[in-house]
Amino acid sequence: MGAMDYRKLITIEPDKRGGKPCIRGLRITVYDVLEYLASGMTEEEILRDFPDLTHEDIRACLAFAADRERKFASVPPE
Repeated sequence: MGAMDYRKLITIEPDKRGGKPCIRGLRITVYDVLEYLASGMTEEEILRDFPDLTHEDIRACLAFAADRERKFASVPPE
């Protein structure tokens, strides 16, 4: 299974939510979705609370976070 191309779903607009990555130009940030998932909400609960979102949007948030983590340069311990 290949990595999802999130670039069509995750948008960054300087005048929206302080330039944070958002989903499809909505005011819902990637961080918001990740925080909901981390707090134990299921995808179904998130989709019920935010009907503008889709399962694909949630997967795009996860792919975006994974890509950022992969690109994060870590410093080896001394």
